[in-house]
Amino acid sequence: MDKRFGVCGVVLAFALVVPLAYAQTADLVPSATSEVRDLDTVVVTGVQPGPGLWRARRTDGHTLYILGTQSPLPAGMTWKADEVREVLARAGAVLGPPGVQMGADIGLFGRLTLAPSAFRAMRNPDGATLDELLPPDLYQRWASLKQRYVGRDRGMERKRPFIAVYQLYRAALEKNGLAEGGIVGPVIQDALKARGMEVTPTVVSIKVDDPRGALRTFRQETLKPEDLDCVRGTLDIIERDLPRVAARANAWAVGDIAALRAMDDAQAQVMACLSAWTASTTARELGLRDIQVRVGETWLAAVDKAMAEHDTVFASVSVDALLKPDGHLDSLRRRGYTVLAPDEADMVEDGTDPQDDGTP
Repeated sequence: MDKRFGVCGVVLAFALVVPLAYAQTADLVPSATSEVRDLDTVVVTGVQPGPGLWRARRTDGHTLYILGTQSPLPAGMTWKADEVREVLARAGAVLGPPGVQMGADIGLFGRLTLAPSAFRAMRNPDGATLDELLPPDLYQRWASLKQRYVGRDRGMERKRPFIAVYQLYRAALEKNGLAEGGIVGPVIQDALKARGMEVTPTVVSIKVDDPRGALRTFRQETLKPEDLDCVRGTLDIIERDLPRVAARANAWAVGDIAALRAMDDAQAQVMACLSAWTASTTARELGLRDIQVRVGETWLAAVDKAMAEHDTVFASVSVDALLKPDGHLDSLRRRGYTVLAPDEADMVEDGTDPQDDGTP
Protein backbone atom coordinates (compact mmCIF):
# COMPACT_ATOMS: atom_id res chain seq x y z
CA MET A 1 0.00 0.00 0.00
CA ASP A 2 1.21 3.47 -0.85
CA LYS A 3 2.58 5.06 2.30
CA ARG A 4 1.66 8.50 0.96
CA PHE A 5 -1.98 7.59 1.39
CA GLY A 6 -1.59 6.59 5.03
CA VAL A 7 -4.63 5.64 7.07
CA CYS A 8 -7.04 6.73 4.33
CA GLY A 9 -5.62 4.06 2.06
CA VAL A 10 -5.82 1.51 4.86
CA VAL A 11 -9.56 1.97 5.10
CA LEU A 12 -10.28 2.01 1.39
CA ALA A 13 -8.10 -1.03 0.67
CA PHE A 14 -9.10 -2.92 3.80
CA ALA A 15 -11.57 -5.24 2.13
CA LEU A 16 -8.95 -6.21 -0.41
CA VAL A 17 -6.56 -7.11 2.41
CA VAL A 18 -9.11 -8.99 4.52
CA PRO A 19 -9.81 -11.84 2.09
CA LEU A 20 -6.12 -12.34 1.50
CA ALA A 21 -5.73 -13.02 5.18
CA TYR A 22 -8.28 -15.81 4.83
CA ALA A 23 -6.74 -17.18 1.66
CA GLN A 24 -4.86 -20.02 3.34
CA THR A 25 -7.84 -21.46 5.20
CA ALA A 26 -10.06 -24.36 4.21
CA ASP A 27 -12.91 -24.32 1.70
CA LEU A 28 -16.02 -24.15 3.84
CA VAL A 29 -19.62 -25.23 4.04
CA PRO A 30 -21.71 -23.05 6.41
CA SER A 31 -21.91 -24.53 9.88
CA ALA A 32 -25.24 -25.74 11.20
CA THR A 33 -24.18 -25.33 14.81
CA SER A 34 -22.50 -22.67 16.91
CA GLU A 35 -20.49 -25.23 18.88
CA VAL A 36 -16.83 -24.23 18.95
CA ARG A 37 -14.40 -26.96 18.02
CA ASP A 38 -11.19 -26.81 20.01
CA LEU A 39 -7.97 -26.86 18.06
CA ASP A 40 -6.92 -30.51 18.01
CA THR A 41 -3.91 -30.15 15.73
CA VAL A 42 -0.56 -29.64 17.46
CA VAL A 43 1.14 -26.59 15.95
CA VAL A 44 4.79 -27.24 15.17
CA THR A 45 7.53 -25.19 16.80
CA GLY A 46 11.29 -24.81 16.52
CA VAL A 47 13.42 -24.62 13.38
CA GLN A 48 11.48 -25.72 10.27
CA PRO A 49 12.56 -25.84 6.61
CA GLY A 50 9.52 -24.45 4.84
CA PRO A 51 8.44 -25.73 1.43
CA GLY A 52 11.45 -24.93 -0.73
CA LEU A 53 11.26 -22.99 -3.99
CA TRP A 54 9.47 -23.54 -7.27
CA ARG A 55 11.61 -22.88 -10.33
CA ALA A 56 10.35 -21.55 -13.65
CA ARG A 57 12.97 -21.55 -16.41
CA ARG A 58 12.91 -19.81 -19.76
CA THR A 59 14.46 -21.31 -22.87
CA ASP A 60 17.40 -18.89 -22.51
CA GLY A 61 18.22 -20.36 -19.08
CA HIS A 62 16.94 -17.40 -17.04
CA THR A 63 15.27 -18.78 -13.90
CA LEU A 64 12.48 -17.50 -11.69
CA TYR A 65 12.58 -18.85 -8.12
CA ILE A 66 9.17 -18.67 -6.45
CA LEU A 67 8.46 -18.93 -2.74
CA GLY A 68 4.90 -20.08 -2.12
CA THR A 69 3.88 -18.15 0.99
CA GLN A 70 1.34 -19.19 3.60
CA SER A 71 -0.65 -17.33 6.21
CA PRO A 72 -1.08 -18.03 9.02
CA LEU A 73 2.03 -19.91 10.15
CA PRO A 74 2.96 -21.49 13.50
CA ALA A 75 3.91 -18.61 15.77
CA GLY A 76 6.60 -20.63 17.52
CA MET A 77 8.52 -21.70 14.43
CA THR A 78 11.82 -20.38 13.13
CA TRP A 79 12.19 -20.59 9.37
CA LYS A 80 15.39 -22.27 8.16
CA ALA A 81 15.59 -20.23 4.97
CA ASP A 82 19.03 -21.19 3.65
CA GLU A 83 17.83 -21.82 0.09
CA VAL A 84 15.94 -18.52 -0.03
CA ARG A 85 18.91 -16.57 1.33
CA GLU A 86 21.20 -18.16 -1.27
CA VAL A 87 18.90 -17.16 -4.13
CA LEU A 88 18.36 -13.67 -2.74
CA ALA A 89 22.14 -13.20 -2.54
CA ARG A 90 22.45 -13.51 -6.33
CA ALA A 91 19.04 -12.48 -7.67
CA GLY A 92 19.06 -9.59 -10.13
CA ALA A 93 15.51 -8.66 -9.13
CA VAL A 94 13.20 -9.50 -6.23
CA LEU A 95 9.51 -9.25 -7.06
CA GLY A 96 7.00 -8.34 -4.41
CA PRO A 97 3.74 -10.28 -4.02
CA PRO A 98 0.83 -9.50 -6.34
CA GLY A 99 -1.93 -7.31 -4.95
CA VAL A 100 -3.49 -3.86 -5.06
CA GLN A 101 -1.97 -0.53 -4.05
CA MET A 102 -4.01 2.60 -3.51
CA GLY A 103 -2.42 6.01 -3.34
CA ALA A 104 -3.02 9.74 -3.45
CA ASP A 105 -0.58 12.64 -3.43
CA ILE A 106 -1.90 14.43 -0.35
CA GLY A 107 1.22 15.08 1.72
CA LEU A 108 1.64 14.99 5.49
CA PHE A 109 -0.92 17.70 6.21
CA GLY A 110 -3.46 15.96 4.03
CA ARG A 111 -2.93 12.66 5.86
CA LEU A 112 -3.42 14.35 9.20
CA THR A 113 -6.64 16.07 8.15
CA LEU A 114 -8.04 12.89 6.60
CA ALA A 115 -7.20 10.61 9.54
CA PRO A 116 -10.38 11.32 11.57
CA SER A 117 -12.56 10.67 8.51
CA ALA A 118 -10.71 7.45 7.78
CA PHE A 119 -11.22 6.10 11.28
CA ARG A 120 -14.90 7.04 11.15
CA ALA A 121 -15.20 5.12 7.89
CA MET A 122 -14.26 1.92 9.72
CA ARG A 123 -17.41 2.28 11.81
CA ASN A 124 -20.99 1.55 10.83
CA PRO A 125 -23.05 4.47 9.51
CA ASP A 126 -25.19 6.39 12.02
CA GLY A 127 -23.41 4.78 14.98
CA ALA A 128 -25.10 1.40 14.45
CA THR A 129 -23.82 -1.57 16.43
CA LEU A 130 -23.45 -5.16 15.30
CA ASP A 131 -26.37 -6.36 17.39
CA GLU A 132 -28.55 -3.94 15.40
CA LEU A 133 -27.18 -4.98 12.02
CA LEU A 134 -26.63 -8.72 12.17
CA PRO A 135 -29.45 -11.30 12.22
CA PRO A 136 -30.00 -12.54 15.81
CA ASP A 137 -28.56 -16.02 15.22
CA LEU A 138 -25.46 -14.60 13.53
CA TYR A 139 -24.94 -12.01 16.23
CA GLN A 140 -25.23 -14.69 18.93
CA ARG A 141 -22.43 -16.64 17.27
CA TRP A 142 -20.34 -13.47 16.95
CA ALA A 143 -20.87 -12.47 20.58
CA SER A 144 -19.97 -15.92 21.89
CA LEU A 145 -16.74 -16.08 19.90
CA LYS A 146 -15.84 -12.49 20.75
CA GLN A 147 -16.20 -13.26 24.46
CA ARG A 148 -14.03 -16.36 24.02
CA TYR A 149 -11.18 -14.77 22.07
CA VAL A 150 -11.32 -11.02 22.72
CA GLY A 151 -13.33 -10.34 25.83
CA ARG A 152 -14.63 -6.88 26.60
CA ASP A 153 -14.12 -4.52 23.65
CA ARG A 154 -17.05 -2.23 22.97
CA GLY A 155 -15.26 -0.57 20.08
CA MET A 156 -15.50 -3.72 17.96
CA GLU A 157 -19.29 -3.62 18.19
CA ARG A 158 -19.39 -0.37 16.22
CA LYS A 159 -17.07 -1.44 13.42
CA ARG A 160 -18.24 -2.59 10.03
CA PRO A 161 -19.00 -6.33 10.08
CA PHE A 162 -16.20 -7.46 7.75
CA ILE A 163 -13.65 -5.40 9.71
CA ALA A 164 -14.84 -6.61 13.11
CA VAL A 165 -14.93 -10.28 12.09
CA TYR A 166 -11.41 -10.03 10.66
CA GLN A 167 -10.15 -8.70 14.00
CA LEU A 168 -11.88 -11.60 15.72
CA TYR A 169 -10.27 -14.05 13.29
CA ARG A 170 -6.82 -12.67 14.07
CA ALA A 171 -7.46 -12.95 17.81
CA ALA A 172 -8.52 -16.59 17.38
CA LEU A 173 -5.35 -17.36 15.46
CA GLU A 174 -3.20 -15.83 18.17
CA LYS A 175 -4.93 -17.81 20.93
CA ASN A 176 -4.24 -21.01 18.96
CA GLY A 177 -0.54 -20.47 18.36
CA LEU A 178 -0.80 -19.13 14.82
CA ALA A 179 0.54 -15.87 13.41
CA GLU A 180 -0.10 -13.95 10.20
CA GLY A 181 3.29 -12.30 9.86
CA GLY A 182 6.78 -11.88 11.26
CA ILE A 183 8.31 -15.13 9.93
CA VAL A 184 8.90 -14.88 6.18
CA GLY A 185 8.95 -11.12 5.64
CA PRO A 186 11.91 -10.30 7.92
CA VAL A 187 14.13 -12.87 6.18
CA ILE A 188 13.51 -11.31 2.78
CA GLN A 189 13.83 -7.76 4.09
CA ASP A 190 17.14 -8.48 5.84
CA ALA A 191 18.60 -10.04 2.69
CA LEU A 192 17.56 -7.06 0.58
CA LYS A 193 18.93 -4.59 3.12
CA ALA A 194 22.30 -6.37 3.13
CA ARG A 195 22.52 -5.90 -0.66
CA GLY A 196 21.05 -2.42 -0.75
CA MET A 197 18.22 -3.66 -2.98
CA GLU A 198 14.57 -2.72 -3.17
CA VAL A 199 11.62 -4.97 -3.91
CA THR A 200 10.22 -4.55 -7.41
CA PRO A 201 6.47 -4.02 -6.99
CA THR A 202 4.05 -6.20 -8.96
CA VAL A 203 0.82 -4.66 -7.72
CA VAL A 204 -2.06 -3.03 -9.53
CA SER A 205 -1.70 0.66 -8.66
CA ILE A 206 -4.88 2.69 -8.32
CA LYS A 207 -4.63 6.44 -7.83
CA VAL A 208 -7.42 8.00 -5.78
CA ASP A 209 -7.88 11.52 -7.14
CA ASP A 210 -10.39 12.55 -4.48
CA PRO A 211 -9.61 10.66 -1.25
CA ARG A 212 -11.92 12.85 0.80
CA GLY A 213 -14.80 12.11 -1.56
CA ALA A 214 -13.97 8.39 -1.59
CA LEU A 215 -14.05 8.30 2.20
CA ARG A 216 -17.35 10.19 2.21
CA THR A 217 -18.85 7.62 -0.17
CA PHE A 218 -17.45 4.73 1.86
CA ARG A 219 -18.89 6.11 5.11
CA GLN A 220 -22.34 6.00 3.53
CA GLU A 221 -22.07 2.34 2.52
CA THR A 222 -24.75 0.26 4.27
CA LEU A 223 -24.94 -3.44 5.10
CA LYS A 224 -25.12 -5.74 2.06
CA PRO A 225 -25.80 -9.48 1.73
CA GLU A 226 -22.14 -9.92 0.82
CA ASP A 227 -21.16 -8.55 4.25
CA LEU A 228 -23.27 -11.20 5.95
CA ASP A 229 -21.78 -13.96 3.79
CA CYS A 230 -18.29 -12.83 4.78
CA VAL A 231 -19.15 -12.76 8.49
CA ARG A 232 -20.93 -16.11 8.40
CA GLY A 233 -18.12 -17.89 6.58
CA THR A 234 -15.43 -16.43 8.82
CA LEU A 235 -17.30 -17.47 11.96
CA ASP A 236 -17.48 -20.98 10.47
CA ILE A 237 -13.69 -20.99 10.25
CA ILE A 238 -13.26 -19.82 13.83
CA GLU A 239 -15.84 -22.24 15.24
CA ARG A 240 -14.78 -25.49 13.63
CA ASP A 241 -12.05 -25.18 11.01
CA LEU A 242 -9.05 -23.91 12.94
CA PRO A 243 -7.63 -27.47 13.03
CA ARG A 244 -7.50 -27.46 9.23
CA VAL A 245 -5.99 -23.98 9.24
CA ALA A 246 -3.30 -25.29 11.61
CA ALA A 247 -2.74 -28.41 9.48
CA ARG A 248 -2.06 -26.22 6.45
CA ALA A 249 0.32 -24.05 8.48
CA ASN A 250 2.15 -27.16 9.68
CA ALA A 251 2.40 -28.56 6.14
CA TRP A 252 4.08 -25.36 4.95
CA ALA A 253 6.41 -25.27 7.95
CA VAL A 254 7.72 -28.83 7.46
CA GLY A 255 7.83 -28.51 3.67
CA ASP A 256 5.13 -31.11 2.91
CA ILE A 257 4.24 -30.13 -0.67
CA ALA A 258 2.11 -33.24 -1.19
CA ALA A 259 -0.08 -32.27 1.76
CA LEU A 260 -0.44 -28.71 0.49
CA ARG A 261 -1.48 -30.02 -2.92
CA ALA A 262 -4.10 -32.29 -1.34
CA MET A 263 -5.71 -29.54 0.75
CA ASP A 264 -8.65 -27.53 -0.51
CA ASP A 265 -7.99 -23.84 -0.87
CA ALA A 266 -10.31 -21.14 0.46
CA GLN A 267 -11.70 -19.70 -2.75
CA ALA A 268 -15.31 -19.83 -1.56
CA GLN A 269 -14.51 -17.79 1.53
CA VAL A 270 -12.13 -15.51 -0.30
CA MET A 271 -14.82 -14.64 -2.80
CA ALA A 272 -17.42 -14.12 -0.07
CA CYS A 273 -15.29 -11.51 1.67
CA LEU A 274 -13.99 -9.97 -1.53
CA SER A 275 -17.57 -9.49 -2.71
CA ALA A 276 -18.31 -7.51 0.43
CA TRP A 277 -15.96 -4.88 -0.98
CA THR A 278 -16.29 -5.13 -4.75
CA ALA A 279 -20.10 -4.88 -4.51
CA SER A 280 -19.76 -1.48 -2.85
CA THR A 281 -20.33 1.85 -4.57
CA THR A 282 -16.88 2.98 -3.44
CA ALA A 283 -15.14 0.08 -5.15
CA ARG A 284 -17.04 0.63 -8.38
CA GLU A 285 -16.19 4.32 -8.42
CA LEU A 286 -12.51 3.51 -7.86
CA GLY A 287 -12.55 1.22 -10.88
CA LEU A 288 -12.07 -2.04 -8.96
CA ARG A 289 -13.66 -4.28 -11.58
CA ASP A 290 -12.18 -7.63 -12.58
CA ILE A 291 -9.51 -6.94 -10.00
CA GLN A 292 -8.31 -10.54 -9.68
CA VAL A 293 -7.71 -10.79 -13.43
CA ARG A 294 -5.87 -7.47 -13.42
CA VAL A 295 -3.70 -8.55 -10.48
CA GLY A 296 -2.70 -11.75 -12.29
CA GLU A 297 -1.91 -9.96 -15.55
CA THR A 298 0.14 -7.30 -13.78
CA TRP A 299 2.20 -9.93 -11.96
CA LEU A 300 2.93 -11.83 -15.17
CA ALA A 301 3.99 -8.64 -16.93
CA ALA A 302 6.42 -7.89 -14.07
CA VAL A 303 7.80 -11.42 -14.29
CA ASP A 304 8.35 -11.18 -18.04
CA LYS A 305 10.18 -7.86 -17.70
CA ALA A 306 12.44 -9.02 -14.86
CA MET A 307 13.24 -12.33 -16.57
CA ALA A 308 14.21 -10.56 -19.79
CA GLU A 309 16.73 -8.45 -17.86
CA HIS A 310 18.17 -10.86 -15.27
CA ASP A 311 19.47 -14.43 -15.15
CA THR A 312 17.99 -15.01 -11.69
CA VAL A 313 14.76 -13.55 -10.30
CA PHE A 314 13.07 -14.20 -6.95
CA ALA A 315 9.32 -13.86 -6.32
CA SER A 316 6.91 -14.62 -3.51
CA VAL A 317 3.29 -15.61 -4.15
CA SER A 318 0.57 -17.21 -2.04
CA VAL A 319 0.95 -20.98 -2.25
CA ASP A 320 -2.77 -21.26 -3.01
CA ALA A 321 -2.35 -18.95 -5.99
CA LEU A 322 0.46 -21.19 -7.23
CA LEU A 323 -1.25 -24.56 -6.82
CA LYS A 324 -4.83 -23.84 -7.79
CA PRO A 325 -5.99 -24.85 -11.28
CA ASP A 326 -5.25 -22.09 -13.76
CA GLY A 327 -3.07 -20.41 -11.15
CA HIS A 328 0.28 -18.67 -11.57
CA LEU A 329 2.20 -21.87 -12.35
CA ASP A 330 -0.19 -22.77 -15.16
CA SER A 331 0.09 -19.22 -16.49
CA LEU A 332 3.88 -19.53 -16.59
CA ARG A 333 3.68 -22.88 -18.41
CA ARG A 334 1.43 -21.32 -21.04
CA ARG A 335 4.12 -18.69 -21.54
CA GLY A 336 6.64 -21.41 -22.33
CA TYR A 337 8.36 -21.69 -18.94
CA THR A 338 9.51 -25.08 -17.66
CA VAL A 339 8.26 -25.36 -14.08
CA LEU A 340 9.94 -27.50 -11.43
CA ALA A 341 8.33 -28.00 -8.00
CA PRO A 342 10.34 -28.04 -4.74
CA ASP A 343 9.83 -31.79 -4.28
CA GLU A 344 11.33 -32.42 -7.73
CA ALA A 345 14.73 -31.00 -6.77
CA ASP A 346 16.41 -34.38 -7.27
CA MET A 347 15.42 -34.48 -10.95
CA VAL A 348 17.96 -33.61 -13.63
CA GLU A 349 17.20 -30.16 -15.02
CA ASP A 350 18.01 -30.85 -18.64
CA GLY A 351 15.54 -28.49 -20.23
CA THR A 352 12.66 -30.96 -20.39
CA ASP A 353 9.37 -30.43 -18.56
CA PRO A 354 9.28 -32.85 -15.58
CA GLN A 355 5.57 -32.32 -15.13
CA ASP A 356 3.99 -33.50 -18.34
CA ASP A 357 1.29 -35.16 -16.23
CA GLY A 358 -0.02 -31.73 -15.25
CA THR A 359 0.86 -31.98 -11.55
CA PRO A 360 1.60 -28.49 -10.13
